[in-house]
Amino acid sequence: MSFSVSGKTAIVTGSASGIGLAIARHLVDKGANVMFADVDEAKLDAEVGEEARAEGPVRMFSGDLTEKLTIANLLSATIDAFERVDILVNANRRTLVSDILNPEGDGVEELWRHNVLSALRISQITAKRMIQHAQRAEVEPGTMLGSIINLSSIASQATRPELLAYSMASAAMDQMTRSLAVALAPRGIRVNAVAFGSVMSASLQAALKEHPDFRDEITLSTPLGRIAAPAELAEAVQFLASDASGFITGQVLTVDGGRGLLDVVCAPAH
Repeated sequence: MSFSVSGKTAIVTGSASGIGLAIARHLVDKGANVMFADVDEAKLDAEVGEEARAEGPVRMFSGDLTEKLTIANLLSATIDAFERVDILVNANRRTLVSDILNPEGDGVEELWRHNVLSALRISQITAKRMIQHAQRAEVEPGTMLGSIINLSSIASQATRPELLAYSMASAAMDQMTRSLAVALAPRGIRVNAVAFGSVMSASLQAALKEHPDFRDEITLSTPLGRIAAPAELAEAVQFLASDASGFITGQVLTVDGGRGLLDVVCAPAH
């Protein structure tokens, strides 16, 4: 089986910076057409604006992906540019610290809307478009139509009260992945997730600047003894997007350097 994504079209949400940007860039480098989508138009333009205006394999779309109309417009823009969608990467995610006894500050509703519900809605509408495209093209039954990949976190399995909202959202992403996988399998669409531990994301970089001691605490609590590079997540996403994972669906692939195997109570979770 091939790990190739060449010639395929992908939407990567949350791709103006950090992990989402690394994934989108990696897919472009491997030959895919990619729609970079994010709410931050200025960052998108700084990162890929020139390439997007050249009308090659890169396009960009800015908008609030918690809004249904924005999601519909994103899909339409992708179809207009590339005619189809084969891969969806839901990397549009936030982290925050929960004030667990404060209903106004626990962040549950915010992360449910931003991390979970937006991913569900875009997955639903993208899957429908994949199915419609296959019907118009009279694709043979049993053909794999596409791959949806959600970004999750090992926080879904941890119990850290300060990460109440993020842990709940991550656990919901895992279950959403399994449910969609079963529902969409008969239609030839695979759904998987990548759950990561400490990755050198923009949020972790900011945290390390404020708390330099976090680096040692994280590496000591990770059997492989280091923090992952965003490119390592991108490679896992490429695997799940490619034909090499053609018989894999409903799985949460953990990319954490073994961190989830340990029970390190005091280690900061990022």
